This record gives sequence, C-alpha cells and structure tokens, in this order.
Amino acid sequence: MKKINPGYLYIVLCALIFSFVEVALKHTAGMFHPMQITVLRFLIGGAVLLPFALRVMRARGAVFTRVDLGFFAALGLLFVCVAMSFYQLAVVYAPASVVAVLFSCNPIFVTVLAGLLLREPIRKNHILALVLEAIAVFLIVDPLHARLDGRGVAFALSSAALFALYGVLGKKRAARFGGIAVTSFCSLFGGAELLLLLLLGHTASAAAAFEAHGLSLYANVPILSTLTVASLPWLLYLGAVNTGLGFVFHMMAMEKTSAQTASLIFFLKPMLAPLFALLFLREEITANMWLGIVCFLVGSGIAILPGVIKAQRQNRQGREVAP
Repeated sequence: MKKINPGYLYIVLCALIFSFVEVALKHTAGMFHPMQITVLRFLIGGAVLLPFALRVMRARGAVFTRVDLGFFAALGLLFVCVAMSFYQLAVVYAPASVVAVLFSCNPIFVTVLAGLLLREPIRKNHILALVLEAIAVFLIVDPLHARLDGRGVAFALSSAALFALYGVLGKKRAARFGGIAVTSFCSLFGGAELLLLLLLGHTASAAAAFEAHGLSLYANVPILSTLTVASLPWLLYLGAVNTGLGFVFHMMAMEKTSAQTASLIFFLKPMLAPLFALLFLREEITANMWLGIVCFLVGSGIAILPGVIKAQRQNRQGREVAP
C-alpha cells in the first residue's frame, strides 16, 4: 500500500492553525491592546522557534555576521513593527473572515515583488490570477454599499503586501539559514524593537509626541500588567501555537513536499477562516463575500496549482530514476 506523504498532513495542520488566528485575535480584542498582543505573540513565537532554528543552522554550518544581524533587525522591523501591526489593526476594524481572505492574497504580492526585486518570471497564469483576486477584493469590499470600514480593508491589504515584501527580502537569507531561522530571528528582533517603542511610549514626552502625531496606539500600552488567568491560554495559543508551531508545520510541509505545494495552505485558508468566523464569532457571510471567495479560490488555483503539479511530476520522475 502506497504511503501518504506526511507533508500533506503538515499542510492541513498549518492551514487549520493559520485559519483560526483571525478568530482568536478578534475574540481577544477586549483582553489585549492591539500592540500588546502583537509584541507578546511574536516574542513568544520567536522563542518557540529558536531551538528549531539553531538546529537547522548547525546542520547547515551557518554562522552570523554583523551584516546578518543588521539585516534581521531591519527585516524584523518591517515584519513585526509594520506588517503585523497593520494586520492586528485590520482585525480591529474589519470582520475576521474578511481579513483572512484579503491577507491570503499575499502569494500574488510575492509573485509580483519577486519579479520586480529578484527578476523571477511572472507568467500569464500569475497575471490572470492577479486580475481575479483584484475582482475578489472588489466584491468583498463592495464599495458601492460601503458596509466595511475602509481602514480595516486598507490595513489588511497593506499587511498582505508588506508580509509578501518581507518574504521576498528574506528569501536569500532563508537559503542560507533556513526559513524557520529567518522567521525566529525576525520575530525576536521585531518583537524586541516593538517592545522598546512601547516602553518609550510610557514616558510622558514620548507619549505626548505619539499623541500629537496621530500615533496614540503606541502610547501607554500595557505589556504584562493586564494579563489574567482567562487571557493567558489565548496568549499562549497565539504565540506558541500560531506564531510558533504554525511556522514549524509550514517549514516541514515545504521540506516534505515543495514550496509550491506548501503554498496550498493559502488556498485552504480562505475556505476555512470564514467557516471558523461563522461558527465561533457568528459573522455573517454575505453573497458578495461568497462570490469574492470563489473568485479568490479560482485565482489562487490558477497561480498555485501549475507549480504544485510541476513539483509533483518532478518528484515522481526523481523517484523513478533513483537506484
């Protein structure tokens, strides 16, 4: 009997974990300040990933240089302080299901940015997928009826684009250090940078400056003082399970299958996340939302599935010629 590749189990587990994060963030909105949960979950997630990261680095014989430290500090700033802060704000201003679907378009942003920055080819199926996902965004946002808060939509799309930029910029370091190491170090550096910013916001002068420049979100943010017994399990889930274990499963899925096949996670997320939002948050899924999800899935399929099929064919051919 043919054995099932465990990589597909990792894809499903990762998709389930990633699809529930918006529900968890929306559920904990009254327990944590948006910036508080952002800084804590990435510090916890980075720490959970660190042992895996160091093991991969030892296996590859990779060592840090000063340039690497500066690179991870800058990439962590982009990842946590900007992209994931925008993502958290998107969940504040928009329904969890909407944020989940809009954020899942990040593979298309990756394709465009990789073409511009890394000179990777942009094929016809990528352009068609981009058009379909633009239609999906239009249907979900439904500007003619303006049911959604524009800030939530803007933050969701901005976070998806910036997360894609983070992935593209981190690609070369991932080839040397491994994807888990890049995620761990960027989470820890970015979490530490955001923590310093929030601690600065506790000083009277900095808090006043933040307020004066429309950045009150960073002023007088509680770090640990508001944690309760009821909120701790959610914090551990968001930090250790979603940000930590989720990325481990993602990396293991890529190792056992391929990067293209592992991208199926972002094909499953737009189907699972709205279902979770409906079950746990009682969020309404409108007709426009369903149409948008269908367009999104078709677009994602056009972008992702050819690479998956090609990777499967290459793997099969490799097994056939192996001695």
